[in-house]
Amino acid sequence: MSSMMQPQIILLKEGTDTSQGKPQLISNMNACMAVADVVRTTLGPRGMDKLIHDDKGTTISNDGATIMKLLDIIHPAAKILVDIAKSQDSEVGDGTTSVVLFAGEFLKEAKPFIEDGVHPQNLIRSYRTASNLAIAKIKDLAVSIEGKSMEEKKSLLAKCAATTLSSKLIGGEKEFFATMVVDAVIAIGNGDRLNMIGIKKVPGGTMRDSFLVNGVAFKKTFSYAGFEQQPKKFVNPKILLLNIELELKSEKENAEIRLSDPLQYQSIVDAEWNIIYDKLDKCVESGAKIVLSRLAIGDLATQYFADRDIFCAGRVTEEDLLRVAAATGGTLQTTVNNVIDEVLGTCDLFEERQVGNERFNIFSGCPSGQTATIVLRGGADQFIEEAERSLHDAIMIVRRAMRNSTVVAGGGAIDMEISRYLRQHARTIAGKSQLFINAYAKALEVIPRQLCDNAGFDATDVLNKLRQKHALASGEGASYGVDINTGGISDSFANFVWEPAVVKINAINAATEAACLVLSVDETVKNPKSESAQGDAGAMGGGRGRGRGRGMRRR
Repeated sequence: MSSMMQPQIILLKEGTDTSQGKPQLISNMNACMAVADVVRTTLGPRGMDKLIHDDKGTTISNDGATIMKLLDIIHPAAKILVDIAKSQDSEVGDGTTSVVLFAGEFLKEAKPFIEDGVHPQNLIRSYRTASNLAIAKIKDLAVSIEGKSMEEKKSLLAKCAATTLSSKLIGGEKEFFATMVVDAVIAIGNGDRLNMIGIKKVPGGTMRDSFLVNGVAFKKTFSYAGFEQQPKKFVNPKILLLNIELELKSEKENAEIRLSDPLQYQSIVDAEWNIIYDKLDKCVESGAKIVLSRLAIGDLATQYFADRDIFCAGRVTEEDLLRVAAATGGTLQTTVNNVIDEVLGTCDLFEERQVGNERFNIFSGCPSGQTATIVLRGGADQFIEEAERSLHDAIMIVRRAMRNSTVVAGGGAIDMEISRYLRQHARTIAGKSQLFINAYAKALEVIPRQLCDNAGFDATDVLNKLRQKHALASGEGASYGVDINTGGISDSFANFVWEPAVVKINAINAATEAACLVLSVDETVKNPKSESAQGDAGAMGGGRGRGRGRGMRRR
């Protein structure tokens, strides 16, 4: 009787939604698998593109990370996949679709075990073991490109860039862009700063009209009268970089000057003119032939420089100015007093060139040479945007390949080889974990399978051929992957379908971590306040914040 009298213990706020146990875990897994299905079709050279329309406009992309960012995913477990795609993008640059597919597939393979009552921790333990084995195997299979001559290295890096670009919108011109990307990355040397490679977009023309500037190029800035009288070409000019306005500044509105004699007013006006002329004289005395400023250069200064055969540009964006500083060896000045030769930059050639509808200021043959600018041409704006994203991936890949100079065979070859290795290893393990490692091995086959599906080939047929090839005892089939052109299989390594080993290592690491994280969650608690905050704001019609409480209910 006493047990019936005990009051109910209320632990959480009323309205709190708690879902727990096996149904909760399976619901999370289904959400992650649904996200993986969204990007599934974008994988590989024959992958489809997604058109995403939101309030910011229309985006056409087949880059996994871009799609994941633009999908406004609100499911808490599925957000994990968005995070791993972003981390893969920032860490390696490519393989963003692969990492989401891996994570979705690991969970798909784990689902039957969870439904049969296997404890998630057993799965997590086996998955971690399998992940470590897979990464060790990748390192073992990777081929180093170290110690090659510069020419050989360039062609090897171009092969890696071409593999990345083959799955993008600009895949048709991958050789053209691959060499451009490699030249750009080599131009910035070992510098870590990717912002030293500028990408400028000019609508019009064809993709083939794109070109690389070994130096800096930026659009002509807003200019005043007198600009057209300035010379537009210099050989070995000195360049002065400023962060000050060269304009006639009127006094601030609230400044008050009391004069006893009206003639004194003229002296104040003269002082203002003297200040600006003093600045301009000092710019000319420095010996600079090109003056660039982050702030405005007014009409007086423009005409003054034109009369003295000096080129000037005001309102240059900060990143362009920093690139010019890095390339020409100049230093950004915040004053024109005491401008010495050491702070002036120089380059072999400066010219203003017409590109499509735009005019570009181009600095080439820079002494430090640690910058490059790619000028992209193309038809539609969305197309050029996607081309820029594709080049960003390729630049990241080439940079990674230069650093961690090991590559593996692409086209699903490395995935099939690891899958075979794990299956073989699983046979040596007693107990349930044999099944789990086998499931992990099967999940790795998602890449070659999806490559076939996206290209319209019979995936079962191709995978059977690949399994047979990889199972050869001699090990000669280790680098065989899907041949997208014929629908059969071919030696990916011999066909130069390569990718840096770091891409695969990172993808498998991140996907395993994400899958283990989802498997380890068995309860979700939703706070009612955070749930209703948005609803309240709409329901109250903006009443909050104006001092009104909730309106009384009408009868």
